[in-house]
Amino acid sequence: MWLPGLLLTAVALVAGGMIALQAPINAEAASRLGHPISAATMSFCVGTVALIGLTLLFARSSTNLGALGSMPLYMLLGGGLLGAMYVTITLFLAPKIGVAAVMALGIAGQLVAALLLDRFGMFELMERELSLGRVSGAVLVLVGALMVRLL
Repeated sequence: MWLPGLLLTAVALVAGGMIALQAPINAEAASRLGHPISAATMSFCVGTVALIGLTLLFARSSTNLGALGSMPLYMLLGGGLLGAMYVTITLFLAPKIGVAAVMALGIAGQLVAALLLDRFGMFELMERELSLGRVSGAVLVLVGALMVRLL
């Protein structure tokens, strides 16, 4: 039973590494293209083509396009807009404050937001109380992120 958990942990670590690679690659593209938004557009176009291909290969028969009509606006637009903002901000910041600082501060921001989402059970998530351990862990991550950025 521990092997699948270990494998999932390794996959999560690799995915985090991919995000760290994405920032400098996109920042260099922004430098060559002349603007961060242009590089973010290129990145999302490539990602869109890749996702269309994966959908056609693996999810075509189980995708319910009819559900699009009943989804609220935040669901239709939110994920894409937030992703576009995140990618644009990280590729703008990476050359200015460094990839490690961008990643550390981003993770701290994600954790604080996740604790609030859990606490209030937003977006149909199960509600989870804030505990001393969870808040302390988030504070430690935030302090660590600030150390990466400032020291």
